[in-house]
Amino acid sequence: MSEEQVKKPVKIVETVLRDAHQSLIATRMPTEEMLPILGKMDKVGYYAVECWGGATFDSCLRFLKEDPWERLRTIRKNMPNTKLQMLFRGQNILGYSHYSDDVVEYFVQKSISNGIDIIRIFDCLNDLRNLETAVKATKKEGGHAQVALSYTLGDAYTEEYWVNIAKEIESMGADSICIKDMAGLLVPYEADRLIHALKKATNLPIDLHTHYTSGVASMTQLKAVEAGVDIIDTAISPFALGTSQPATEVMVKTFQGTPYDTGLDLNLLCEIGDYFRPYREKCIADGLLNPKVLGVNIKTLQYQVPGGMLSNMVSQLKEQNAEDKYDEVLKEIPRVRKDFGEPPLVTPSSQIVGTQAVMNVLMGERYKMATGQTKDLLSGKYGKTVKPFNPEVQKKIIGDAEVITCRPADLIPPMLPKFEEEVKPWKQQDEDVLTYALFPQVAVDFFKYRLAQQDKVDLTKADTKNGSYPA
Repeated sequence: MSEEQVKKPVKIVETVLRDAHQSLIATRMPTEEMLPILGKMDKVGYYAVECWGGATFDSCLRFLKEDPWERLRTIRKNMPNTKLQMLFRGQNILGYSHYSDDVVEYFVQKSISNGIDIIRIFDCLNDLRNLETAVKATKKEGGHAQVALSYTLGDAYTEEYWVNIAKEIESMGADSICIKDMAGLLVPYEADRLIHALKKATNLPIDLHTHYTSGVASMTQLKAVEAGVDIIDTAISPFALGTSQPATEVMVKTFQGTPYDTGLDLNLLCEIGDYFRPYREKCIADGLLNPKVLGVNIKTLQYQVPGGMLSNMVSQLKEQNAEDKYDEVLKEIPRVRKDFGEPPLVTPSSQIVGTQAVMNVLMGERYKMATGQTKDLLSGKYGKTVKPFNPEVQKKIIGDAEVITCRPADLIPPMLPKFEEEVKPWKQQDEDVLTYALFPQVAVDFFKYRLAQQDKVDLTKADTKNGSYPA
């Protein structure tokens, strides 16, 4: 067989506009920082650029005072030749609880009509029932439905488990599979075994998304590519490593001159890196980029705690003047996770497990108090966990309350008409109803801000017309 026949260029998804800055600077990169480089990024030939979804939607509204839909339209306009990708939390959409099917369908429709090509859909419990509506809606709108497996470790997560779930995803009608390793738990030789097994089980393209948190991500990507993975997620170097992804330029250089050569122009990528470098330095100077998130945190492999969950836990302990309890909480997390049916630790299950572990330690008694989200999880409102809940813990927290066994969204009546009615006083575009549906209070605060800005512009125009200018 000639080298030409075995050539299998690996494709690259660039994450700098979404997960990279979500992981390193709490999703605080404004659109104006992205705008000048979009034209150059559009020339690279990436498989896709991940630029929306995840925490970007909330962050745009809450912290940056931006309309996330306008951001998406702006990126689409400036990157006409590149597929745009978003992260979508299944029935949770981009929020933290389940929505009715009509809201999920409308959100998918509007995401695609505003410029998204690929929707990466995941569920924090890997309960595929929670992905069905989003996958069908994506296909109906002509989008690419990529189903992500939240990768984790534990007794239940055998090779057989991953193979079976991959087959189910293929039969659901998904267009590709993503291994979503949010905590950097997938080590190199395990990646080799897993990719080989999945490639035998399914014909779907496989994308590997991992984080550098535990220090192994670039080695893991190398072994995964050799094993036949089709796509890898990387971040341009100023926003790579630490709790982000491996560096795009490094991985492109790694495969140069091999059968996996990406074909991407390293000089062009270096120019893009040069553009983002001063912004990175500014983020360090402003305290937005904490050097702590750039190191290797081996505790992620010990305790399976993603970087974002760790920082959340530290801030909770700080608020209670209990930073000395850090190690105790870290040890409590795996115990809580086991009691809760061994879910993968990804939004929102990571917050549920982490917060409960903090409460258990601070109260001095396990499950003396439980959050509303803990009660919802143990009542089946998030779906089915891979293992059963600890019955004693479940009884202590929810008593004799009925446990949901069906797909949770089957019990949620249509919500869109209610949201349409409530948003009327603020609505300026169709998409506003979805913004309001996901984050009602934050949305109204943003809508008020938007009106105030528009009034200022109107005032400026009026004064200019009259030959005078506002003070």
